Amino acid sequence: QVQLVESGGGLVQPGGSLRLSCAGSGFTFGNRLMSWYRQAPGKERELVASISPGRNTNYADSVKGRFTISRDNGKNTVYLQMNSLKPEDTAVYYCNAKWREFVNWGQGTQVTVSS
Repeated sequence: QVQLVESGGGLVQPGGSLRLSCAGSGFTFGNRLMSWYRQAPGKERELVASISPGRNTNYADSVKGRFTISRDNGKNTVYLQMNSLKPEDTAVYYCNAKWREFVNWGQGTQVTVSS
């Protein structure tokens, strides 16, 4: 049974930092394209960052220079380090694993940036 479990969300002040984690199980983690998406209220889900099996990374323009995606295949975990957070980063963040036609999602973790 494939599972993706996110953690690390919460409430943070503008300018603060959070690190999200996503632990995978039930599949071969190392061959997946791993991504973080987010969805704010009233908006469509958008890609935030992705990391390939070869550790090539891709970022949305809105988070470049502030967010860093990484993966630890030995722990079956992908991370999203978020620095210099802004109120517009407020959203539910979802972990995504993709291999060929197989796509899996986590349940999401809420990130709220507010003073």
